[in-house]
Amino acid sequence: MNELLNVVLMILQMVVFALSLGLTLISFQSYNQTGSKRLESAFIGFAFLSMGVGLTTINSQLSSTPSVLFIAETVPFIVGFGMLYLSLYR
Repeated sequence: MNELLNVVLMILQMVVFALSLGLTLISFQSYNQTGSKRLESAFIGFAFLSMGVGLTTINSQLSSTPSVLFIAETVPFIVGFGMLYLSLYR
């Protein structure tokens, strides 16, 4: 039963990662078409959020995760949400 739950968790994490990459692609295409500074900030924000999701997925697969990896996975979320905040207030 535990193995089945681990497989389901991994599939769900991959879906979240795929969705974040999709948002990044859509925001890049929008930025590429318009050249807007707001969309540039949104694209950068979504790219960093995608990196954070990827690192979180990798860290969850490790049996013993050092604290420095938790810090490394948190920084892209901070930058990503900061850039999204900036894109909304430009």
